[in-house]
Amino acid sequence: MDAQEKILRSLIAVTVLAASAALWWPLPAHAVRLKEIASVQGVRANQLVGYGLVVGLDGTGDQTTQTPFTVQSLNAMLQQLGITVPPGTSMQLRNVAAVMVTASLPADAQPGQAIDVNVSSLGNAKSLKGGTLIATPLKGADGQVYALAQGNMVVGGAGASAGGSKVQINHLSAGRIPGGASVERTVMTPLNQGDSIQLDLNAEDYATARDVVRAINAKMGAGIASAQSGRNVRVRMPASPDERVNFLADIENLDIPRAAPAARVVINARTGSIVMNQAVTLSPCAVAHGNLSVTISSTPVISQPSALSGGSTVVAEKADIAINQQPGAIVQLPAGTRLTDVVKALNTLGATPGDLLAILQAIKAAGALNAELEVI
Repeated sequence: MDAQEKILRSLIAVTVLAASAALWWPLPAHAVRLKEIASVQGVRANQLVGYGLVVGLDGTGDQTTQTPFTVQSLNAMLQQLGITVPPGTSMQLRNVAAVMVTASLPADAQPGQAIDVNVSSLGNAKSLKGGTLIATPLKGADGQVYALAQGNMVVGGAGASAGGSKVQINHLSAGRIPGGASVERTVMTPLNQGDSIQLDLNAEDYATARDVVRAINAKMGAGIASAQSGRNVRVRMPASPDERVNFLADIENLDIPRAAPAARVVINARTGSIVMNQAVTLSPCAVAHGNLSVTISSTPVISQPSALSGGSTVVAEKADIAINQQPGAIVQLPAGTRLTDVVKALNTLGATPGDLLAILQAIKAAGALNAELEVI
């Protein structure tokens, strides 16, 4: 064997060893930025809501006989404008619709800034397309007005009807006004209060909290950050607001090693969806699965009396009931240490997603499913 052949065999052996290591050795933990897994406590958006009227509709507004609050709201608005409607006047307003207006007030939003609003029909309006929202105050949970909304709506849909036939694309009873509200009052945040802030992790995990503390202390200095729990991290901040902004800009882009998530299987009982993460493992178990079906058929039977008997013809029903139970062979599921192994083992059962809901619960009750079941 010459030297070149030995070198070639050595390279092949090294390649095979590296491929085997890639299959069996775990990959390094994926790193995420701090701002993707945590937020500053108190620096958040606030939800606003208001009640208003949309005018200018092309005969697709509320039917006033079924939505009397639309007429009451219009009368109240006209009185504020100095117009009095005579009592007993029957108002047929097909161009007006009562709506609910919602918006999200961003953190640190200042008076005069514009925010987007969503408008949704409250009555029985057929369409809000082409309508204009009249000035509507938007209030927070404390009852204070934080924004004022008004403007022309954008409805992403279309519809037409004639002769009893109707065609509609998308939803016509809700729309959006980009930049349709002006902020009137700001909400103070605790960013510049006290000598520290609190970072709230999106999910409670002690390993992640420890990694966040280590990353901040390694970047900004020892003792700057300390973990309060598996979800909260206390961080000491500089004194001036400018330095605090620079401090947060430096730490929010820190790479945090992402710890392995807890093994969990999420089951949606309404749609039959089953989702599991990569940490789910399966211990050896045996499962027998079979289907039981009950079929009931009814056949009408006519009873005809004989001649001159004085009886009458009677229609009866003959019911046939059949029970069919398909055989359920016992399937042995081997231990699965990877998500692909678990999926292959469950696929061998040949069960539908609806059947898998019951099978997974039974495997969990038997102690063979090493994961937490969550039903949504």
